[in-house]
This record gives sequence, C-alpha cells and structure tokens, in this order.
Amino acid sequence: MKVLTDTRTTFARELGPELRQPAGLLFTMLLPFLFLALFAPLLSDTVPSRGGTGSPWQWFVPGMLVLLALSATAGAGASLLNEMSSGAFERMLVTPLNRTAMLVGRALKEVVILLAQALLILALLLPTDFRLRPLGALAGLALLTVFGVGIGALSFTLALHSRRQPTLFYGVQQMIFFPLLLLSGVLLPITQASAPTWLFVLSRINPATYVVEAERALFEGRFAEASVVYGVLAAAAVAAVGVVAGIRGMRRASV
Repeated sequence: MKVLTDTRTTFARELGPELRQPAGLLFTMLLPFLFLALFAPLLSDTVPSRGGTGSPWQWFVPGMLVLLALSATAGAGASLLNEMSSGAFERMLVTPLNRTAMLVGRALKEVVILLAQALLILALLLPTDFRLRPLGALAGLALLTVFGVGIGALSFTLALHSRRQPTLFYGVQQMIFFPLLLLSGVLLPITQASAPTWLFVLSRINPATYVVEAERALFEGRFAEASVVYGVLAAAAVAAVGVVAGIRGMRRASV
C-alpha cells in the first residue's frame, strides 16, 4: 500500500506542472505534426498495399505515434536532470518516499501525457481519409504505453548516470534517438527488396522496428499476425530492461 500511495504522490507532483503549462505538451507534438503535414502527402505512391487502404495516412500515422513515443519519453530524463541541478531531487531522496515509487510515478506521468497527445493526433485526423478502427487503436495505444514506459525509464536511468556531467545525457540521447527513429521505418519502408543488406539488418536489430510494424497491423485490425507478436515482445523487453535499470539506479542514488 505504501508503494501505491507513494507512486500516486510522485505522479501528482510530476503531472501538476505539466497541466499548469500545457504549451509544453503541444511543443512536444510539433515534430510528429510536421511530418504528418509535410511528409505523409508524398507517400501515396510508396505506401505498401498489403493489408492497407491505400491511404498514406493509414500507413504513416501508426509510425508517427511511435515517433511521438520516442520523442516525448526519450527526453523525460531532462526534467530529472533539472531537479538534480536545483537540489529538488536530493530533497526528495531524504523523504520517506519509496525509491521504486519515485520512478514508477514519473514513468506513469510520461505515459499519461503520451496517451493524451496520441488521442489528440487521432482526433485531428478524423476528418481525413484515415480510417480509425476502435479495437485496433486501443490495442495500439496499449502497446505504445508499454513501449513508452520502457523508453521513459531508460531516459531516467541515463539522467541518473549523467548527474555529474549533464551534457552526457543530451549527447547519448541524440546519438541513440536518431538511429532508432531512422532505422524503424516510420518515414519510409525498409524492406529486404528496397534497402541495402546492411541497412535492412540494422533495422531488424532495432526494437522500434517491430513496434512500428505491430502498430500498423493493429491499426488495420490485423491482430493475428506475427508482426504483432514480435512488436509486443520487443516493447515488453524494452519496458523490462528500462524499469529494472531505472529502479536499480534510483535505489543507488545518493544525496
């Protein structure tokens, strides 16, 4: 019960400033919106036809939601860095709050914001020829939640290890973020037929690739596909590694 209470306390503490300054939430959505507005209309001739409606939105939007998860939660550790530099994090460490709850509460805040942003994007696309399948969308958002928890927890872990050298956080974050993004196929299809062998192999090592493919299948209502299984396994693996590493880092954090 104490862990649940402390998680709720941490969650409320982290969510409050975001609600008081909603402009920051909209700014985080800027990158996916730019891609949706400026890039998706160019894909009409390159969208895979398998299982799709032929609309570029149907293929592109699920990938943009994964991009949103990456861009929003990968920077979650920046807020923790700011707290460490101001001394607020040290003051939290000397409180009776459970260390695990401190991480989980922060991760839940990131997930709530991510889901709110994803729902807003889907709502804005309803007037277009994007076809929303409710069950597939719910399953896709659930998968996005698991993946977002993992990326957010890894971001917090990186921030904890960059405590004495904050520039390290931003350098490593960008060095990992862009390969994950570009190799996941959110912008263009990366297939064995169209991509060089080395690029295709790298894309198959990237866990985000499987999440993107699973999201596209789920938003099309294709639940019984191998890509969905692989996507769930990839998201669960990222979440497990992130949460375990984050909890360990939070427990070892010193004042």
